Amino acid sequence: MINLASRLKYGWQLGVSVRNMLWSTSAIAKYSIDSSRRLAYAEPWPTKNMPQLATLRNGEKARGTFSEVEMDRRISKLRKEMENKNINGVLFTSHHNINYYSDFMYCEVGRPYGLVVTHDKIVSISANVDGGYPWRRTVNGDNLVYTDWQRDNFFTGVNHELGELKGKIGCEFDHISLDSYNKLHNALPESKLVDIAESTMYLRMIKSDEEIAHITEGARIAEIGGGAVIEALAEGVSEHEIALHSTQAMVREIAKSRPDIALQDTWTWFQSGINSDGAHNPVTSRKVQKGDICILNCFPMMAGYFAGLERTLFLDHASDEALRIWEANCEVHEAGIKLVKPGIKCKEIAQKLNMIYEKHDLLQYRTFGYGHSFGVLCHYYGREAALELREDIETVLQPNMVLSMEPMVMLPDGQPGAGGYREHDILVVTKDGAKTLTHFPYGPEHMIIKK
Repeated sequence: MINLASRLKYGWQLGVSVRNMLWSTSAIAKYSIDSSRRLAYAEPWPTKNMPQLATLRNGEKARGTFSEVEMDRRISKLRKEMENKNINGVLFTSHHNINYYSDFMYCEVGRPYGLVVTHDKIVSISANVDGGYPWRRTVNGDNLVYTDWQRDNFFTGVNHELGELKGKIGCEFDHISLDSYNKLHNALPESKLVDIAESTMYLRMIKSDEEIAHITEGARIAEIGGGAVIEALAEGVSEHEIALHSTQAMVREIAKSRPDIALQDTWTWFQSGINSDGAHNPVTSRKVQKGDICILNCFPMMAGYFAGLERTLFLDHASDEALRIWEANCEVHEAGIKLVKPGIKCKEIAQKLNMIYEKHDLLQYRTFGYGHSFGVLCHYYGREAALELREDIETVLQPNMVLSMEPMVMLPDGQPGAGGYREHDILVVTKDGAKTLTHFPYGPEHMIIKK
């Protein structure tokens, strides 16, 4: 019998053999190793088989979610912003900006990712664990791979792509940690780091026609998820089974509608009873009972773009007080949709809707802002904070902004009508008002589900 020490030794030797095979065999993948630029703090291993940086152009470029014209429009606006602020290069690190400017959505798992944009190149920086996928999905640029073989090779890659530039380098101060900020300083000693996060947020807030069409399709698919929730909802069925049925329906429709994009991150939250008190409460195994208040939350994700549908439901029946609260929330929802138009400030919408809640003695039960931006966002990342319908937001609505109207109140357990009430539509600001992308029914007339 082989003892533990022997097994560990054998496993280590096997690992070294496999590693050397992968890095030396051109039949596996064509790697181009670049070791000409190294940082002092990233001491290299004394072997060519363990490089710091590489390129892996494996396969063909993926078909982009958006047209070349659309991607060029985004980069051109960014470069104009760089020119106006005398910024020589940008390093994006957030999911939303990397996706927006390259069509690549990374999976972090403890490793940093980046997108370098200068006045003459676009390069994503990705971990070797992802193989050639980042290169294929960076539809408008190149890709640089960093390995795990030395500490902080990501910053070696940053130095490789931006180290020769002097002057201002833009990065996202709202995304990088203090530790990363210090490492960027070490990687780019000739440069001054400046914030690019806020200005790019405003660039993303005005959607193109292609983006609006993409979000519109997402809204349609969200309604398929909503229908699947109602189909699965019945006494004794658990939240997770209802959510799974909805998510599967949406994923299958995305695969049919958008066969060229990655099928990742689509999800459903279905909350019942006490679990309805928070908008982002996770799914549990709680079984639904007659008379329960429920919230369906369906979120199809297509190439990093978020769409959502949220509705209040009751299984079989609702109490008189629940009906009163629910109808009041629907009144706020409908009034909010009418208020969305160009020229109005976000805070003015919130203030006007507060008055309706106050009339019904429900303002103290309101839980969050009345709506938020749409586009590249998810429950893991993103969102344009300057486009939220809250009392502290001064942003003036403009045509082609996309936002939600989603009023919510929550009455604590033990009170008549206890639970969370929320309706959620997606709106596109037009030249003279707003277009509603959500057509799913709502309110007591439609959403008391009898089985």
